[in-house]
Amino acid sequence: MTFTQQTAVVTGAGGGIGAALARRFAAEGAKVVVNDIDETKAKAVAAEIGGIAVAGDASAIIEEARDALDGTVDIYCANAGLASGGTEAADEQVWARAWDVNVMAHVRAAHALLPGWLERGEGRFVSTVSAAGLLTMVGAAPYSVTKHGAYAFAEWLSLTYRHRGIKVHAICPQGVRTDMLTAAGSAGELVLAPTAIEPEDVADALIQGIEEDRFLILPHPEVAEYYRVRAAEPDRWLAGMNHLQQKWEAHTK
Repeated sequence: MTFTQQTAVVTGAGGGIGAALARRFAAEGAKVVVNDIDETKAKAVAAEIGGIAVAGDASAIIEEARDALDGTVDIYCANAGLASGGTEAADEQVWARAWDVNVMAHVRAAHALLPGWLERGEGRFVSTVSAAGLLTMVGAAPYSVTKHGAYAFAEWLSLTYRHRGIKVHAICPQGVRTDMLTAAGSAGELVLAPTAIEPEDVADALIQGIEEDRFLILPHPEVAEYYRVRAAEPDRWLAGMNHLQQKWEAHTK
């Protein structure tokens, strides 16, 4: 597969996974819009890859990005995410912000892009979900719940529009060596850091998944087995996760 003459928008691309995706699409020949809420970071990555920086909230940049790409977005990477820790008792503003960034930004992007894609009979929506969206993450209720929502929305898009030429991919890595992993604190150190991979590994997994026309992309292959056990033996899986929760609680004392 070649992305020459294709256009791509990558949100949250000022660093981490987003920057790796932007670099990889550009290396594969695509014209890339680099979006980040931090304008300086967006401009730096765009300058590096010969792309176009469009700064701002990922929910509100579709029209500007489309104009920058001469009217056509072939690939949209809904990568911007918010890592919100806390329990069910987290402030409602934390829950609302996590929902807005991790789910509704994807919904708004699809709402803006789908009419044109359906008219053309093609379009590609890439959702950076996280293994937390398939499984869960200790100590991070808002993040886990909203990432489940992001996965559910990507799944719904695929089953609803795949016969009309819309390709959807859900990327579900575990730990990735980014600022978000650092921000996860002791939970990230215990659960994610031991098997953490580089952002470039996630980009490689996406390109391979696109070439193989796969919806679910697992940069950590072991997640497939965790997901299988979760579905087949939910009580066994929950018991194992509860053991991990107890281990984390002991670790933080």
